[in-house]
Amino acid sequence: MTLFTLDELHAAAQLVHAVMPPTPAYAWPLLARRYGLPVIVKHENHTPIGAFKVRGGIVYLDRLKRERPTVRGIVSATRGNHGQSLAFAAGHAGLPLAIVVPHGNSAEKNAAMQAFGAELIEHGRDFDEARERAAEIAAERGYEFVPSFHRDLVLGVATYGLELFTAHPDIDVLYAPIGLGSGICGLISARDLLGLKTRIVGVVSQDAAAYALSFEAGRVVEVNSVSTFADGIAVRIPSAEALAVITRGAERIVKVSEDAIAEAVRTYWTDTHNAAEGAGAAALAALATEAPALRGQKAAVILSGQNIDRPVMLELLGGGTPKAT
Repeated sequence: MTLFTLDELHAAAQLVHAVMPPTPAYAWPLLARRYGLPVIVKHENHTPIGAFKVRGGIVYLDRLKRERPTVRGIVSATRGNHGQSLAFAAGHAGLPLAIVVPHGNSAEKNAAMQAFGAELIEHGRDFDEARERAAEIAAERGYEFVPSFHRDLVLGVATYGLELFTAHPDIDVLYAPIGLGSGICGLISARDLLGLKTRIVGVVSQDAAAYALSFEAGRVVEVNSVSTFADGIAVRIPSAEALAVITRGAERIVKVSEDAIAEAVRTYWTDTHNAAEGAGAAALAALATEAPALRGQKAAVILSGQNIDRPVMLELLGGGTPKAT
């Protein structure tokens, strides 16, 4: 059972494409040479915010403005890309927006959210503590709290799955990073609605493995802390709704090391000259570890975002693996 219909997905794509064009899906020859098989990269780093989440914000705000035109504002928590998505969409919708980020969050992502018009509030040691404060602000101000996982957000981001599978319906295996889950759930939904057989593999950091542990247990498993420089997948508490979709539709979840993610960032730069943030490179890190077993197949990876701070990128390109923030 999917979260929406194929007609709803096509309608969402029309909304998204009124704001931005479809993103490219390229088969880079140096990646094929490196891994010994064709690798399609879905470039969600080529959006107005440099990440896939902009699609969800567009669809969510469209529904909100139609159904609740008197809403006073919105508030959410983020490590960056979700917040940029909402700031971009709220600006188009003319709505006030407050975004809560944990202390020590990416300075450049913070600056981008503010540039799009968000009121930025720092609170807590990680995403989950920031989320608790965002819920409090919603009650205090009468704003709508926007979760990081919601049916409308999944519908929006599923449009990149529609683009990818329409262009490449013969993909055998697709690797996708898992933050709170909207991206991989959108891919699963698009694949199922199109009646395709592509195997979808989720990817997490071994140091932020809550979704992998939950997938194995068949229930939500929280972890006490996470320690990854890939802030887009630094989640302690999985969404039960997302986990249900992933459990039904993903083949498995792969855990990759911080060093493997770092190497994948460097590989993207060397082989495609694209910047990738840690979460954006996680899927390629998983493919790199499994490439020998994939010979003769057509693989794809989601480059989910490029919003990486300059000092972090310098360390990565210098051969290092950054510490978690």
